[in-house]
Amino acid sequence: MEIRNIIKNIYLNPRNFFLKNLGVRQTIFKNTAWLAFAEAISRFLKLILIIYVARILGATEYGKFNFALAFVSLFAIFADFGISQITTREFSREREKEKDFASILSLKILLGLGTLVLVLASSFFITPDPIIQKVIWILAIYTVVSSFSGIIFAFFQARQKMEYQAWTQIIQALVITAAGFFVILNFPSVENLSYSYLFASLAALIFILIFFHFKVFSLRISWQKSIWQKFLSMSWPLALAGIFGGIYSQIDSVMMGYWGQLTQTGWYNAAYKIIGVTFIPTTLIATSFYPALSKFFQDSKEKLQTVWNYFMDSMIILAVPIVVGGIVLAPRIIDFIYDPTYFPTGRETILAFQILLIMAGLVFLSNPFGQILVVANQQKKLFFVTLAGAVINVILNLILIPRYSLYGAAATTCATCFLIFFLLFKFTKKFTSIQPFNLKFLSSFAGACLSCIPMYFVIIQPKIYNLNVFLSILIGAAIYVITFLIIKTVTKNYLYET
Repeated sequence: MEIRNIIKNIYLNPRNFFLKNLGVRQTIFKNTAWLAFAEAISRFLKLILIIYVARILGATEYGKFNFALAFVSLFAIFADFGISQITTREFSREREKEKDFASILSLKILLGLGTLVLVLASSFFITPDPIIQKVIWILAIYTVVSSFSGIIFAFFQARQKMEYQAWTQIIQALVITAAGFFVILNFPSVENLSYSYLFASLAALIFILIFFHFKVFSLRISWQKSIWQKFLSMSWPLALAGIFGGIYSQIDSVMMGYWGQLTQTGWYNAAYKIIGVTFIPTTLIATSFYPALSKFFQDSKEKLQTVWNYFMDSMIILAVPIVVGGIVLAPRIIDFIYDPTYFPTGRETILAFQILLIMAGLVFLSNPFGQILVVANQQKKLFFVTLAGAVINVILNLILIPRYSLYGAAATTCATCFLIFFLLFKFTKKFTSIQPFNLKFLSSFAGACLSCIPMYFVIIQPKIYNLNVFLSILIGAAIYVITFLIIKTVTKNYLYET
């Protein structure tokens, strides 16, 4: 009945379908569509900017920028402290709690100021280079400014109005990309690039705050310590999880930069930035499902399991072909995106990219487990998971980076994500009502793997492999989707007949 109503609403009033919440499936679809639109545009713009930055600055200077950004990112969680995710969860369950938003804003201001002090003090111990130190200071302010957009987005997500987030996110990306291109083409330097990020983020934040104040919710500041204590008591496990998560995701670039491997840091991040594009689906799908999971956690265990199954199903269907197709087409992707002169032998980043693709697949599959733990008020378990990941990551990086440089960093990241996936699975099975392994999970995984077989044999054909890389990807994706739909149809008919 709900599907019929959705189709009817699309036909009669498509504007309502994409601007109003009409039902669970329609709301998830609407939010996913808006976030997909925003993520596709913003990630594409930022990727184009990064490609030109890498080419114009060169691997070493680009490595300096990424070293500074990775170091600042280690402290980024302090500017939010898990408050945004808890805000979405709490506001989506009880709209009356929106009255606490004024106190949350004041808490964000204090957290941002504290983060700046931490970064400024620590910068003197990580590098003696005054230019890199200055870049770290600029990017620290940029990170704090950007964190305020996060709390506004959390409010949008709680109301399941991702269309607001989508447009503000697009404007933010447009401003940053335009400023970045202007600077890198006219005044190319790491320091100037950092300034462009900072001023663009300030301009975008001003627009977001004005829109939010007049169109969504009146902004004001309140200094209620009781509200701070309430939200911090819920968010601290997420904050600690974020700290350790930042360690295992950023420490490799920091270590390489600290040991003077700035060129290798540039090559490694060149691969990592492309991997970031593959995270677009998992980010937008997870954001769309999170409010629905939070709601059904209180309302119905059956509906919670059903929505979680859809979530995991989406991750599996996307993860498997991205890993398989990406590994096969890795040389073509790297060659297409980056100038061949960027890599002396043309192979510096291909192997790292292929290893990181496996990591991306594990991140896809881990996301539903991490989300349900937060929804089930088991965020403390995430602390232990990320702590284990951070410890293993640091140990392996200390062993592998001096010997294998960026390849060791990539292998360490992959091994860390595998450990995290295993622990999240175990905790989800033990501490939530979700049944991870079920018929839908197994059938989706089997169908995705089987669908990759014809895709693989098609894209390795020289005539397909040597096409424009986008055409090769589209052909591979089409073969995968067609095969998957055939398998799904045959399986359904068989089960129905038996």
